[in-house]
Formats: sequence, structure tokens, C-alpha cells
Amino acid sequence: MQQRLPVQLLTVRTTAFSPQNKPRDGLCEAPVMHTSVREIHVSSQPDSAYFLRVDWRGRGLGSGFHLLLTDGQDAWRGEVSEAVVCAEAEELEMQTERYVQNLQQALTGTESSVSYSFTLTPSPPNHSSTVTLAYEKVQKDISFRLGSVSLKSVPEPTEAVRELLVHSLQRGNTLEHQNQDLEEENQRLRREQQRITAELKRYTGGKETLEAELYSRFVLVLNEKKAKIRSLQETVTQLQETRSSKGRKQKDSAKSDRTAGGQEEEAEDEYGGSTDEEPEEVQTTPAPTVQSRESSTAESIGRQPEGHHGRRPQSQTPLSSPRGPGPGPADLPEKEYPLEWENQTS
Repeated sequence: MQQRLPVQLLTVRTTAFSPQNKPRDGLCEAPVMHTSVREIHVSSQPDSAYFLRVDWRGRGLGSGFHLLLTDGQDAWRGEVSEAVVCAEAEELEMQTERYVQNLQQALTGTESSVSYSFTLTPSPPNHSSTVTLAYEKVQKDISFRLGSVSLKSVPEPTEAVRELLVHSLQRGNTLEHQNQDLEEENQRLRREQQRITAELKRYTGGKETLEAELYSRFVLVLNEKKAKIRSLQETVTQLQETRSSKGRKQKDSAKSDRTAGGQEEEAEDEYGGSTDEEPEEVQTTPAPTVQSRESSTAESIGRQPEGHHGRRPQSQTPLSSPRGPGPGPADLPEKEYPLEWENQTS
């Protein structure tokens, strides 16, 4: 029963000040009481340990607080009002919020990079006397006084020590439950982490498989595109070669045409054109008649006496005009011989 008592007290206190059990009939809700217990060392007695309990209502120490100091045998109790807190902040020329923050760090022992020191006068204290507890802030080997409180001796220190022990047990049980809840939460989070890790591994494997498949498809598509581009380039090259060969053929044919045209023009200039060739053929036809006439004349001359020899005239064939047709055979005049030749023949 003694082990369950702190838990029952803690439950009653939590139920009394829980937000679900609000006061009815228009009554205002009482501020929640906060309690903190810490161990302090007095600079004049470094080997001795004191326990300091701080009780306050509201969000911080700015509205005032109660102190209980004990060494396990004797106890001293005191109170600091809100007005005293504001007066000490004004005396230090410090903002109230900042002063309350430093004061709470010094008395409740919250984690801070700044250290605090305590002084108790008279030291050692008398069992039935009033003592003064002063607290200072130490920073970079410089200390300044935050404040002090006057503590009166408690007539029954045993009861004060019992209350301190009860609060410590309650706090221990609360922390134990919190640790248990946190451990369960950690286990749940660990299981969730394992599940998420397995899911991530599965997703990673699927992602790698998908990337490999997509990469293989990309390689296939890329190779197809390259082959298509290569085929198109070959087609373009063939078309260019065909076009260039056709161009060369056209140039060669045009050049040959120009050469043939030049030769024809030269032939026309030399022979008088194609229209002058036909009369020449026509003009060459009466040649046998002239030759026959000349042969008859030669025969008549051959019958002349041997003593009479003269120069034999050469027959000349009239040439046709290169620019026009010549006279026909009927139009040619007969050969006339000179008179001397006739006398010789006679």
C-alpha cells in the first residue's frame, strides 16, 4: 500500500487540475500548481548538500513562488511575491521576462550553458533562526546577484521532508510512466521504421528494375533511330550522287551539243551550207557528156598527121558557184578552138 500511495496521490492531483474537469457555475479555473525539486550546493559549505523545492502557479515565476530548503534534518520556508520579482528586475535594469527566465533557470535547474551559485547566511544556519538564500548568475568569471529570499525555520521539518519525498516519488513514477510510454512509442516507431525500410527497399528494387527496363528500351529506340538516320543519310548520299551524275551528264551532253553545233557551223562556213551541196551533185551529172565530147575531139585530133603537133589544150570544167547552183549541161557552150589550131588541122 505504501508503494501505490504516491501513484494515487499523483492521480488525484492530475484529476483535480486536468482541463477536462473544469469548474462549473461560472467559476474560474484555478491556475495549475507546478513543483520543482533540485539539489544545490552552498559556496560556504561545498561538502554539504541542500534540496530546494520551488512551487509556483501559472506559466512561470513572474507571478510569485514559494521556496522550501532542507538539508534532511532541518527545513526553512519562504515566499517571493510578484511585486518583489518586478522590483528586482527594475533594480538590475533588466526586462521582466528575461529576469524571470534567468530566475527560473537558477531555482529550478533547467538546462543552461550558464552556471549559478548560491549563498546561505548565516552559515552554517541555526536550527531555529531565519536564513537568507541569495542566488547569483556566473558568466565568464563574472557574477552578479539575481536576488535573495528570507527563509524562516519550519517547526516540523519532518513533515516538510516527507512532503519532499512524496513529491520525489510522484515525480519518479511520472517519469517512469513517461519512459514506459516513450519506450512503447519508440518500439512502435521502430516497427514502423522497419516496415518503411522494407517498403523503401522494395521500391528501390522496383525502381532499379524499371530503370533497367527503361534503359534497355531507350537503347533499342536509340539504335533504331540511329539505323533510320544512317539509312536516311545513305539515301540522301545516293540522291546527291545521282543528282550530281545527272548534272555531269547534262553538262557533258550540253558540251557535246555545243561542240557539234560549232563543227556544223564550221562545215557550213567551209562548204557553203547544206543548201549548196545539192546543186553540186546536180552539176556533176553532165560530166560524161563533156568527156565524151572531148574524147571525140581527141580522136579527130589523133587522126591528124604526125608532123603537125601542137599544144593540147586542156579542157576546163566550169566550177559551180559556192553560193548558187551552176548552169546545167544544156546550158554549157561548146568548146571553141583558136584559129591557128584550125589552120593546122586543115
